[in-house]
Amino acid sequence: MKSFVFRGFPLILVLLLAGCQSAPQQPANLPVDDLVSAFRQLDQSLASGDLSGAENQLVSLQQRAAGDTRLEQYQRQLAEAHLRQGQKALQAGDLDNATKALSRARSLMPQAPALTTGLDGAIAQAREAELAAAAQQRRSAEQADARAEAARIEQARQLRLAAERQAAAIQATQLPNTPPAEAPAPAKPKARLIDPAAASSVIALPMLDNQDNERLRSLLDGVAADMVAFNCAVRIEVRQAKDFPWVASLLNARIKRIDPSFSPRMSQVIKPAQVPQLVLTPKR
Repeated sequence: MKSFVFRGFPLILVLLLAGCQSAPQQPANLPVDDLVSAFRQLDQSLASGDLSGAENQLVSLQQRAAGDTRLEQYQRQLAEAHLRQGQKALQAGDLDNATKALSRARSLMPQAPALTTGLDGAIAQAREAELAAAAQQRRSAEQADARAEAARIEQARQLRLAAERQAAAIQATQLPNTPPAEAPAPAKPKARLIDPAAASSVIALPMLDNQDNERLRSLLDGVAADMVAFNCAVRIEVRQAKDFPWVASLLNARIKRIDPSFSPRMSQVIKPAQVPQLVLTPKR
């Protein structure tokens, strides 16, 4: 009996091994559903902080899997991620990026306004503080300008008072009853052709005979200057009566250019045999 059992044991082992080898094998890699892969990518974007990529992926899933209950959960997660980003920006003092993050969170969860209330209030308080700080800075600048202007006015007043005190001190040091300095006497005029100390001076006019009008005019310039300077009367002695008006008009024109208010005293004498001449007599 025992020999039979020992002889059958190897046979049983062989049958068992054959049965194991003939069992059906399962495939190593099963196909993955596209939506499952898309949701995994959305999870990875949220975990890495790529909120822009996560938002694009969520929009794509909303189009491909409309009605999927998981979409609202991811939408809320994305809104909360934007709120956390806004809180960090607010703590860093970046109100613009905090406001942008709040706006994205509201657009993702418009049906849950309470979700964004905390960040909204914090941003409003920060804006008020920023405006108050700007107003305070502006008031401080205006006060500084006013103080500078007041200091400038006071400095000008002090300088004016110092100048007045200096002028008073100088005046006090002057001798009393000192008569004011007399204006310098005007310089005595210089004669060009006459002798002012003589009773009269004779000036020959030979150019009148030669009809040299250029030399005549030049000579009469000096005569007119002496007549005005020394208040001279003039006697015009000519050969012919027609020469008197010519000499008188030339002389009178030059006197008017020097002093329009001067009234010349002229007289004529006809001496045909004498060289024409002028006799100037200063008024004593």
